Amino acid sequence: MRFGWLTLAHSPSPAEDASAIDQQLAQACHAEAVGFDGIWLTEHNFTGEAVYCDPIPFAGAVAARTTRVRIGFAVIQLALRHPVRLAVQLAVLDNLSGGRLDVGVGRGSLYNEYEYMGYGLRSDDARERAAEALEVLTRAWTEAPFAHEGKFFQARLPALRPRVRQQPHPPIWRSAVTAGSFTEYGRLGAPVLTARVPLERLPERLRLYAEGLAAGGHPPAVQEARRRDLALWRHVHVAESQAQAEDELAAAVLHTRHSMLRARAAWNPPDFEVDPAVLNPFNDPAVGDDEAVRWSLSTGALCGTPARVADELAALRDVGVHHVLCQMSFGHLPHARIMASMQAFGAEVIPKFR
Repeated sequence: MRFGWLTLAHSPSPAEDASAIDQQLAQACHAEAVGFDGIWLTEHNFTGEAVYCDPIPFAGAVAARTTRVRIGFAVIQLALRHPVRLAVQLAVLDNLSGGRLDVGVGRGSLYNEYEYMGYGLRSDDARERAAEALEVLTRAWTEAPFAHEGKFFQARLPALRPRVRQQPHPPIWRSAVTAGSFTEYGRLGAPVLTARVPLERLPERLRLYAEGLAAGGHPPAVQEARRRDLALWRHVHVAESQAQAEDELAAAVLHTRHSMLRARAAWNPPDFEVDPAVLNPFNDPAVGDDEAVRWSLSTGALCGTPARVADELAALRDVGVHHVLCQMSFGHLPHARIMASMQAFGAEVIPKFR
């Protein structure tokens, strides 16, 4: 199995942003030291929901301090960015990292309309805007000269410099949420990131992805590689006892929920409503805290002693998951506890799956 270290950590307050960023950088570098295969960075804006806000310059700092781990995004919010500028920034980063870049993309937040508004946008056309941005991004990496005249973007340039280190371009990962998206991205042959799929539903989602890969006519070796690439996001927290691990993670998840819901209530405009289809017990304000935390830990967490976490990982492996993105960094969990959890996971869990 492969393991990625993933962060989605709030900064508790503006006064703590600088120290929170320093701690995130220390944790990311520690991930390489304890044996993780990749470092995956999320993106959220304006309210401290992701402490560094923009993952690209943060990834540059990580690239300069690491030598082995791949550096990925889960995900870059395409609808908020100009794709040519993004193509340049990621090309530089691919070179600085020695070709260790993985580019996860998505349209943008499904819940935080204030993130779009901060860039003078609204989410109504986010899906269409993101699709065009992805087209521009990939073509800018592979065509010279390059010209594009679209609905949202217009560009004309002799060539994108520097060229990306990985040819024809860094892997582009897609975020799959609905059942249909697994089939769609399989047909495209795209590597997939997914989150919060309960254990009992994983065989169906993996089957849909495999059917999409087969329908796309990809060579058998590519199909097998993509099936093993598929990355499942889980909260992960390791402690000396089961009770300690559960109590610490539950408290961190509850603080995170409160921070996110407060920001959305305060800053989303009155005319914006979250699509009910994307709500789950964790992010639905109509659901009580106790139920939300129980759901989060039961469907999306690997939590407990090293032996217990290893058993839960074995259950994922047995249904066909070979790549897990471990969110071990939480903004409301002390830095020392995060580092200790990472150390235990690296020393006592990862070796069992090599």
